Amino acid sequence: MNAINEQTGVGDQTLLLPLAGKKGLITGIANDKSIAYAVARAVRALGADIAQTYQKEKTAKYTQPLAEALGARLFEKLDVAQPGSLEGVIEKCGAEFGQIDFAIHSMAFCEADDLHGRVIDTSESGFDSAMNISCHSFLRMAKALEPLMTEGGSLITMSYLGAERVVRNYGVMGIIKAALESAVRYMAYDLGPKGIRVFAVSPGPIMTRAASGIANFNKLLEADAVKAPLGHTVTIEEVGALTAFLCTSGSSGMTGQTIYVDAGAHIVA
Repeated sequence: MNAINEQTGVGDQTLLLPLAGKKGLITGIANDKSIAYAVARAVRALGADIAQTYQKEKTAKYTQPLAEALGARLFEKLDVAQPGSLEGVIEKCGAEFGQIDFAIHSMAFCEADDLHGRVIDTSESGFDSAMNISCHSFLRMAKALEPLMTEGGSLITMSYLGAERVVRNYGVMGIIKAALESAVRYMAYDLGPKGIRVFAVSPGPIMTRAASGIANFNKLLEADAVKAPLGHTVTIEEVGALTAFLCTSGSSGMTGQTIYVDAGAHIVA
């Protein structure tokens, strides 16, 4: 049922579904515990149509049922380490949707040795790979999407507190995430005149497939739950809800920010 405008008596679906008619690209869904999956569910609940990606053929059997459940209009392979893969997916989005209103960049990679070792021991190839996949791919995504975002919209990436503070066993990824958050600010400046807003969402620790690669992650979860003012760690649903809001016109006065969703843990030393 549509909401009724009291002055005109006309139903206004956008009051209930603020993303009705909007189209978006969502990357980084590995399983139903992924933050990106929670984002996809949240934007679909607000009325958006989506394209969903997967990284490898062997993971498609796990993520394709999720795409079907979400009603994704596209389900495409994306490996940002392969030249042309990202641009090819976005070209297909253009053909399917004509216009893109938002995109979720939820992908990162770092060699285990570089994640857990000293940053000064990071190999050149490891640093380059982590930077390319985790940060530069967001710049490339924005460049390829820019011609399709004719009415503005939102570009959103995922970060972590390790960008701002030293987090044990986060290693060089902290440097990469710091670069990513800086990129958000410069991208917001460059794309602002076109009405394209750019954000980083920084969730607190959540046990996802990506997080499972961080040593002693359970201890990090426990410590955050203790120090967070709200007294708990966050869920993927809470991150999804905030991210979906950033895709709506409700965030039209915002851009260039890193927004924490961590029950307030980041404010406590």
